[in-house]
Amino acid sequence: MDQLRKRPYPFSGEVNFVQEEDTRLETTRARLSKVLRRHEELKERLSRDSDKMIFLRLQKEFEAARAAQTEEISLEGDQWNDGLLATIREKVHMEADRKATLSEASMPTDPHFQAKVTYRIGNKVICCLDGSRFGIQYETFFAGEPCEIYHCVLESKSFLEKMSVVEHTIPFFLPIREAENDLLSSDAKKFIDYIGEVLDCYVERREQVRLIKELYGNQIGDLYHSLAYNLIEFVLDDFDCKVTVSLRYADLVSVLPSRIRVLAWPVHPSKKISTIERKGFGTTLVQSVPSRLSYAEDALRTMSLPEAYAEIVLNLPQVLRKLFPHLGGL
Repeated sequence: MDQLRKRPYPFSGEVNFVQEEDTRLETTRARLSKVLRRHEELKERLSRDSDKMIFLRLQKEFEAARAAQTEEISLEGDQWNDGLLATIREKVHMEADRKATLSEASMPTDPHFQAKVTYRIGNKVICCLDGSRFGIQYETFFAGEPCEIYHCVLESKSFLEKMSVVEHTIPFFLPIREAENDLLSSDAKKFIDYIGEVLDCYVERREQVRLIKELYGNQIGDLYHSLAYNLIEFVLDDFDCKVTVSLRYADLVSVLPSRIRVLAWPVHPSKKISTIERKGFGTTLVQSVPSRLSYAEDALRTMSLPEAYAEIVLNLPQVLRKLFPHLGGL
């Protein structure tokens, strides 16, 4: 690129070469758009039918358990601990054993066993279910408004054996099985809390993307995101410069990106390489060299995506004029 800038005259055929490159890029973009559409269709197919049937069944079971409760206890801070979780597990197994050995008619009245207590820890609700199972219902929110409800049902053959996840309605692309292998047998409380954090952050990232599409969809060109929204990329092409935004999140419990790159590419309105006239030197190529927009990266590092987007767009024309003064249309 440096050598090309030093040449007073363009080599013959350079403009044609750039035009051919533009054509190839447009073809690649069209193919990528088709892949993204197929990706969305596949995601929709994977998230319906059997998954929805499991959700409806578990939702009814959780609703029945909460309707039968005699008390709901809200826990805060250290009240939610391993000891309480052990108590819940013990009660579940004792109730399952009692029902297995006695008929309903001969069951003695025992307030300790008949009490059906539900525990609420923040956005999590823990219910005792039939059999040697108990479930966690995760409630998610965005900007104070409720979003989806997710379920996770745990079971163990005995009080002394490790628990396992028998059913859940958590999206398949979130690492519940990995967390089960790494955490559930050694620290069940940490497993329950971690899954809640993963779901909260997933919904937060997803809703941030949905909001910028809703508010600024006319300014956004191509937009790509991974299923878990821990990789987000989009293009602003409402300007003579094309601005690309790439966000990476360090882990699935992050709501602010850890790796950010915002680049501005000078693009002539005709989509061809632009030229300027220099007195005494003839026509010289103006190179499409991208520039990083540090102010935009700083905004994305500290603000939510919709807030950062508004900040970026507000200052973008002024910043682009300083970076690319030869583009008079900015």
